[in-house]
Amino acid sequence: MKKDNTYKPHDYAGKLAAGFIRNPLTIVLGVFLLAIGYMSLEVMPREENPQMVVSGSTVIVALPGASAAEVQKVIVKPLERKLKEVKGVEHIFGTAMDNVGVVNAAFFIGETKEGSNLKIYDKIMQNSGMFPKGAMKPIIKPLDIDIDIPIVTIAFYSKGDKLSKTELYEHVQKIQNHINGLPNVAVTQLKGGNKVQFNIEVDINKLSGYNLSMGQILQSVQALSYSVPAIKNTTKENTIVMLGVKNAIESANDIANIIVAQYMGSPIYLRQVAHVEQSYDIQNFKSASISVRDKNGKFTPLKDQVTLSVSKLQGTNAVVIADAVKEELSLYKDALAKDGINYVITRNDGHRANEAVNELVYHLVLSIIIIAILLALVLGWRESLIVTFTVPAILAITLFVAYLTGQTINRITLFAFLLSLGLLVDAAIIVIENIHRHYHSVEGLHESKDELMIKATDEIGPATNIATLAIIMTMVPMAFVGQMMGQFMKPIPENVPVALVASLFVAYIFTPYLAVRMLKKPEHHDAKEKTNV
Repeated sequence: MKKDNTYKPHDYAGKLAAGFIRNPLTIVLGVFLLAIGYMSLEVMPREENPQMVVSGSTVIVALPGASAAEVQKVIVKPLERKLKEVKGVEHIFGTAMDNVGVVNAAFFIGETKEGSNLKIYDKIMQNSGMFPKGAMKPIIKPLDIDIDIPIVTIAFYSKGDKLSKTELYEHVQKIQNHINGLPNVAVTQLKGGNKVQFNIEVDINKLSGYNLSMGQILQSVQALSYSVPAIKNTTKENTIVMLGVKNAIESANDIANIIVAQYMGSPIYLRQVAHVEQSYDIQNFKSASISVRDKNGKFTPLKDQVTLSVSKLQGTNAVVIADAVKEELSLYKDALAKDGINYVITRNDGHRANEAVNELVYHLVLSIIIIAILLALVLGWRESLIVTFTVPAILAITLFVAYLTGQTINRITLFAFLLSLGLLVDAAIIVIENIHRHYHSVEGLHESKDELMIKATDEIGPATNIATLAIIMTMVPMAFVGQMMGQFMKPIPENVPVALVASLFVAYIFTPYLAVRMLKKPEHHDAKEKTNV
């Protein structure tokens, strides 16, 4: 009976090597992995920083006429007690001021924003009777920290002095409406500039002379500012009659002619006690200035600017959104220049995120070349090429898994890839080194190439598996870090273990497959001489 000398692998490493070493689909699998990795790199959303999701709500309750102490007692304290009953609330911050109370509720990191806001709303509505008589309806404002950080900011300024403070703001506001309609744009905000409004500057001395109060003037202006809707009616002849009341306030003169009181049968007009004009919001003390360098390198004098900031939805591509904003701005460039308005993009996170990803790819290629040169000097150029192939294959698997799990490429994801780069080639180097040792040993002279590859891979399987598992276990505790830091560092425990597991499969599958085709057995002269003797 003929003895079967075929080597039987015992570990998964040897079994994988035996299953793929002569399989014609192995090369197809390798090309497929590289393809999906490249597609994932191109398709995955890119952003400079990971977007933090922090759930919370602000509850505002007004009680006109109440002092801060009264608001603290009847508004803030009862509201704090009720909000502490909401599941998931971590901190409560209450503030009492004259006429109004504000309570902020912050949820634990990881709580969904929609669910948290709904819990707050339900709790307030269920206990709406706890507020005293005269309190206004609570205003519940969700905290949108994840979409409040802009990725693009544009500074608009006037080249000359043709435009007033309000006209520049109005021009930029029109552009804001168009940019806000772009896909995946979350929030757009205007900072700086001034809005158009009617200003009423009351003369205190005249007010005292007519024996009037500020409350009377306020009530008179508010009473006239209401808009009366049009009324539709039908006559006996079945004709429709529409009755409408023209808006009472259309100019500063309309406000100036408001009757605020009567004295001895004579009306007292607002213009008699105050100066009324249509101007800008003088109560707005926030402003910004910009100085731009011209073609000659000289800076122009400081000019008032209006800044438009654009934020994106979570999980979307900052590069695509930033390019869409730039393209939208280019449509209005000529019209803005005609009106004497220029703009400068002062922040573009999409551009920086794209540069960071491209720089990572450059350094990865550079690292692969360095690894190939070192291995060529130690083991040989054929062994070097085999190990070099494993790095892009492993990264391709990691990128594809990250894409399937909805991750984005940001500075923390890139750090995770760089952190795992030095660990990716360990398994492949161990496998190729053991194959190299068997090839140059006398014992391997009478073994077939396939048997030698499978044996060499199977030998190092258990030790390599345990060593890789030990490294993975050092990354697992990072996944349980809480609060903001845990959410910020989340890509590291998500990607490094995937890369290490992928390195095992790639080493056990592709290293023997490539080695059996690229490596050549050396001549063992000593062994031949002993055999002849």
